[in-house]
Amino acid sequence: MTALLCASVTFVQLNYAKQQLESDEQLARATIQQLLQNHHGIEAETLGRQLQQLLAPAQLHIMHQDGTEVFSVRSSQSPAGFIESLLQWHGFEFVSQELQSQSWNLRIRYSLQHQHRIEAFGQQLWFTLLVVAVISLLMLPLLLWWQQLRLKQASNKVGLLLDLLSDNPELPVDTTKLPAGFERTADSLQHFAHQAKKRLHDMSANARQITEDAFKDQVTGLPNRNRFVQFYEEQLSQDNKVDFGIFAICRCTELQSLNQARGYQEGDKYIQEVCAILVKAVQAYPGGQLFRLNSSDFGALLPRVTPKEAENFALQLQSRLNEYQRMAELDSVAYTGLVSYESGRALGELLAIADTSISLAQTKQTNAWHLQKESSGLETASYGYGNQNWRNVIDDVLANCRLDLLYQSIQPSSRAAKAYSEILVRFKTQESQVLPTASFLAMAEKLDRIVALDRLIIETALTTIKNKNLQDQYFGLNLSARSVHDDQFIIWLERRLLKDATIASKLIFEVTEYGLQQNLKTSKRFIDMAHRSGARITVERFGIGITSFKFFRDLKPDYIKMDGSYTRHIDDDKNNQYFLRLMIDLAHRIGVGVFAESVETQEEKHMLDSLFIDGCQGYYIGKPTPL
Repeated sequence: MTALLCASVTFVQLNYAKQQLESDEQLARATIQQLLQNHHGIEAETLGRQLQQLLAPAQLHIMHQDGTEVFSVRSSQSPAGFIESLLQWHGFEFVSQELQSQSWNLRIRYSLQHQHRIEAFGQQLWFTLLVVAVISLLMLPLLLWWQQLRLKQASNKVGLLLDLLSDNPELPVDTTKLPAGFERTADSLQHFAHQAKKRLHDMSANARQITEDAFKDQVTGLPNRNRFVQFYEEQLSQDNKVDFGIFAICRCTELQSLNQARGYQEGDKYIQEVCAILVKAVQAYPGGQLFRLNSSDFGALLPRVTPKEAENFALQLQSRLNEYQRMAELDSVAYTGLVSYESGRALGELLAIADTSISLAQTKQTNAWHLQKESSGLETASYGYGNQNWRNVIDDVLANCRLDLLYQSIQPSSRAAKAYSEILVRFKTQESQVLPTASFLAMAEKLDRIVALDRLIIETALTTIKNKNLQDQYFGLNLSARSVHDDQFIIWLERRLLKDATIASKLIFEVTEYGLQQNLKTSKRFIDMAHRSGARITVERFGIGITSFKFFRDLKPDYIKMDGSYTRHIDDDKNNQYFLRLMIDLAHRIGVGVFAESVETQEEKHMLDSLFIDGCQGYYIGKPTPL
């Protein structure tokens, strides 16, 4: 800035000096012309001296027209300096001037002496530049302070805009209050605000997607149990909100059986079909909500629905479930428990009562439902009533032998491999309705009827094999862990096997790996007894627990049956292929056969054969068939 000011001052001074010099030249020319006009007859030499006195020229030459010089004077000149160079650069020419007088017959050539004016101009110029420099130096701190103040103000405004963007990127950014010269900063702030809004929208979308995935069931696409708990706590757990309705749990009781007998693909398909039926049923009620609470349970909230309307809902749902049962050729599809609710009721209490309602429904006909209407003392009363009903049903099955036997073959992988057919059991009510197997067995264990049930199954199987003359075939029978560790049952079973020794040698008892690991001592005693009686042992659902070589060494089973989670999609699962290869090699080294269950496709069968499995069981191999 100082340099620009100095340049401006220099330019003005040069322009002024040029004007002064040009004025001197014009004045000298006018003086000579006037002298020639007013002084006729003066000698040339006298004229020259007058001009010398008036003009004090640097040089003066007076000549006749023919070139004869009659007067000449020349003063000493200093060489051209910096100031002269500046004036010449500015456009002033230091050249000689010439005038002619016809009346005098003379030519006058002269150049003025500008040295004194140039020196004065130089002094003035340097003084002015010095003053400008001093003023600039004195103004510099003030200018710096003003610049810092301006930058601080701009910084504060930019910081305020950034704070506003941080707190709420959706707010518009007003950059008009920024000082002049900060246009680029304003553009950058606008771009930053745009990017911040875009990133906020992207983050919000990702957060919504993550939340949706966390609250979404992958098989059915329904909201899951987490979303149900959140919805209930937000909408129905507050006493200040007045609301009522019906809560229903629909339990898919055939899921476990389908997974084991037909495979997980069929199990998922079964769940999806039941889901579609429930969606149609719930959509008929305004504000109805459907959730998948766990692998086999669906939960439905029907707001502002009375118990009478709930009965219509349950009847229509049962009709649709029965229709699907006929199409899918299933023993049953699902049972439904319904209970009234009102705002402020504890969720745990509601779930417990609905679960008890399902237990009551399972004691009725296929795909039945039960509506619990009582509102006081409901949990204790209905719980005991449900257990009593189950106890009556189980006791009826035990007393009247209400069960059917089916079998599903294990296909050996080679002629040298030994295999057998697994006997499956279906339980019936007095009305010959098939009860859900998994629920029946669970309630039998809960009510301490499982050992008696295992005795009935074994007795029925031995009698059927003997009556149908099937002694030349090998059959597998499932035993509960409770029976394996029951001393009285072991004594009874040994006597019963010795009674029919021929059939006993054709039996293979299947016990879960988890059941055997509960008590290795009693498990070994049971296996030793079975071997003494000629029977064999299969450890089923193998691989889901912690198994060691000590397990084989101590118990010495005859076969192991790998859990279905290892055989499902094994043609694409390298980890399961590696694990099965190791287990098969270890088992074969100690003389234990290895079977695979839940084999559903040809590709799985071929892969298992390549791993030297001893036999395969599953829907691809064969369906359960009446014995």
